[in-house]
Amino acid sequence: MLKVRLLSLLLIPLIGACTAPRMLDTATTSERLKPSSGDATDNCLVGCPAGGSEMTLYRQAYTLNNNGTTKFANWVAYKITKTTPASGRPRNWKTDPDVPSSETLTPSDYNGASAALKIDRGHQANLASLGGTSDWQTLNYLTNITPQKADLNQGAWARLEDQERNLSKAVDVDAVYVATGPLYERTIGSLPGTTKAHTIPSGYWKVIFIGNTPATGLYAAFIMDQSTPRAANFCDYQATVTEVERRSGLNLWSGLPSDVQADLKVRRGLLPSRIGCEVSQQTSAR
Repeated sequence: MLKVRLLSLLLIPLIGACTAPRMLDTATTSERLKPSSGDATDNCLVGCPAGGSEMTLYRQAYTLNNNGTTKFANWVAYKITKTTPASGRPRNWKTDPDVPSSETLTPSDYNGASAALKIDRGHQANLASLGGTSDWQTLNYLTNITPQKADLNQGAWARLEDQERNLSKAVDVDAVYVATGPLYERTIGSLPGTTKAHTIPSGYWKVIFIGNTPATGLYAAFIMDQSTPRAANFCDYQATVTEVERRSGLNLWSGLPSDVQADLKVRRGLLPSRIGCEVSQQTSAR
């Protein structure tokens, strides 16, 4: 009888452990998403954008903050060097294995989207600039993709990406740091091939700098609407970082001192002159 009672006492905790609801260990999840051995590139340098979700993915090719509601990244940060570009990489679309299935899309969700909405699967961190990274396949994960109008994706946006890559080849440039992300300022429509809740971006922003810090003045910001014509000149879409922050709800360059941020963000930087644009020192309201 004593043996039976002792056995019952041992079994009760085991049964409870198997049947009790298991809470998500957010600390463990967070650690899993961080660089494990220093092998991930510092894609932000002066601080990743702040104000997104708790789901941030740290990879060699890019650092990404996912939005489980819209199903697209809040922002993607990447670093182009002389060794990261590569041509001819295939576009093998895949669901991101590190993101819950309810918070991202699958390749079939894009079925019929090109014909119905004239959109492409637009890379936020692009293949041509980062195809030489060790984990370049992650560039085709759908967390790094958004439904981008073909005229924008193949027009002004693509030409701006070309200039980022060309800039990285300059003798005096060690790396080009880029942060980019979507805007949601009006309704665009829905992907016809899915019933999952999602929100197609109405536009995109991009902030670029070279050197150890944008405080040198060599930075630029751009905002383009989904309706941007294919033949448009990206130089016509210059903005200030203040405007990007106001419209995106994010805080960029969060690692810089607040007084330095305040001074730089309201002014357009001097980098556009390095990528074929006229420089304007126009400021925006603080």
